[in-house]
Amino acid sequence: MLFMTAPSPPAPSPSPGASTGHALEWHAPTLTRIDERTTIPALLQARVSRSADRPLIARKQETSGAWRTIMAREFSEEVDAVASGLIGMGLEPGERVAIMSRTRYEWTLLDFACWTAALVPVPIYETSSTEQITHVLADSEARLIVTETITMAELVRTAAVSVGRESPSVLSLDAGAIRTITENGRDVPASVLAERTESLRTSSLATIVYTSGTTGTPKGTVLSHGNFTDLCTNAHQWMPEIAMGLDSRLLLFLPLAHVFARFLQVFQISGEGVIGHAPDTKNLLPDLAAFRPSYLLVVPRVLEKIYNSADARAASGSARKVFRWAAKVAVDYSRSLDAPTGPSRALRARRALADRLVFRRIRSLVGGNADWIVSGGAPLSQRLAHFYRGLGIPVLEGYGLTETVGPISVNIPRLTKIGTVGPPLPPMSVRISADGEILLKGPSVFQGYHGDPEATASAFTPDGWFRTGDLGSLDRDGYVRITGRAKDIIVTAGGKNIAPSGLEDSLRGHPLISQVVVVGENRPFIAALMTLDAEMLPLWLRSHGLPAMTVSEAALHPRVLSALDRAVARANTQVSRAESIRKFTILSGDFTEANGLLTPSLKVKRAVAVERFSEQIDAMYLSAER
Repeated sequence: MLFMTAPSPPAPSPSPGASTGHALEWHAPTLTRIDERTTIPALLQARVSRSADRPLIARKQETSGAWRTIMAREFSEEVDAVASGLIGMGLEPGERVAIMSRTRYEWTLLDFACWTAALVPVPIYETSSTEQITHVLADSEARLIVTETITMAELVRTAAVSVGRESPSVLSLDAGAIRTITENGRDVPASVLAERTESLRTSSLATIVYTSGTTGTPKGTVLSHGNFTDLCTNAHQWMPEIAMGLDSRLLLFLPLAHVFARFLQVFQISGEGVIGHAPDTKNLLPDLAAFRPSYLLVVPRVLEKIYNSADARAASGSARKVFRWAAKVAVDYSRSLDAPTGPSRALRARRALADRLVFRRIRSLVGGNADWIVSGGAPLSQRLAHFYRGLGIPVLEGYGLTETVGPISVNIPRLTKIGTVGPPLPPMSVRISADGEILLKGPSVFQGYHGDPEATASAFTPDGWFRTGDLGSLDRDGYVRITGRAKDIIVTAGGKNIAPSGLEDSLRGHPLISQVVVVGENRPFIAALMTLDAEMLPLWLRSHGLPAMTVSEAALHPRVLSALDRAVARANTQVSRAESIRKFTILSGDFTEANGLLTPSLKVKRAVAVERFSEQIDAMYLSAER
């Protein structure tokens, strides 16, 4: 395994020039070159060689709730035992193993065992419907399916039979799947396993990840070992502060069916720190307190809820005044860090007082040990980013896609611009097309869509750049900004092109609001559909001196409507009058995966929402005409 490392990671620098006058390009440097044998199992073995007897995984015990430390050598041996079992079950190199489970230790164990046995793990979201499971099983041709629960196993069997597989191999973790698999490997010679592992190359298929799909049928994204390992090794050199320290600790609670969590799993294990799993977010706060992660992976909604909960729990009077004063201090302090002179002595003193009164309590909510928060999946408001940096946990906002193994750009501790998603990760190249679309090249870009050559061809430009479908820009320092999705652009009756994401993201930061869909295609003005946050509503009502009420009752209450009017007015200050929201309506229920309005990665299915609530949309515009 070859590693060639730059003496120190340089700051980003612009390319000599774009290939055309209409596009700006940026090429991040290659910090580490890998050879064809640098596969995912090779990264694990390198970790074992460096630190066999140092902690690698912390596993929560179901009975006691205590966290047991698993050393690198111990994990590697268990991986080999499960990998041998998979071979003993008759699985041949390149065959698929589907995994349907919440984020837990066995997920990671099975992932690495499959890779070690030259098999291809295929994730299935634990919330998937029978229809979605059927599609994944049929398209991937999975030979073995491992589920978390017996109930999931029955669901999978039903789906498997529907695609013509009468006797699918289905095992359940809760029914001893790992033990069953391991027993099948007792007679498999170590040489057979070694031969499997050594047959792998960076070009070998590592996984097929099905896009969560806001529109259409999910596509199987084909990712190689090299897609993971090239990105991981370069990312370690680019941001060694995150996972290369012995004190690095990551508690995974986002679904491992999502590619970003899968990437961070490999990233953390190939570093020097410890990884843990939290399958039930209902116990997340106690788990964070016990595990004490050094960094977190979250979506912006989590950060919004922490802030809104802290604000609401401050109740009223002096406590609320103190919290809001402290929040302003945090924002002012963070903004001053970007100024040439830095924070003044007086601001430093106010920040120290705010830390004693407010900030320490908020940091304790995430374990009291977090140095960084990595945020992705949706834009984070600049105010919130400044708030968290000001209280002592900088948010490293990033951007990525399933087709790029997750991150293609991210703010890092020494190179951060709030409001951007950071510079490209080495060795990625970014181009902005003439119509503003972000185009990508680099070793983490996927191989194509499984069994769909037409979709694969349409995903790339004639000269080989991947079309992300996202709109954005590059500044002179190489930092990427995201402005929206090309397919989400709304064209009003007046011919105005509007990207709805800015307004939606701004409104979702309000404690009363759960989801927002901005509408206005071929309409005379912009309007919005909203849902109320049932979890935050009781806190908001109590803090505003209002009695308890249902979501339906709140949707009609004058004080609630007035608060939403003010939120819309604040959001509208960010745009021109032609782009502003003129009317909105509150829907009776929230968007969920179960009702088909959210993807498994919690993105709104915009087209589905617009079609389902067409009557409510029409009513908004009809009322305006009267």
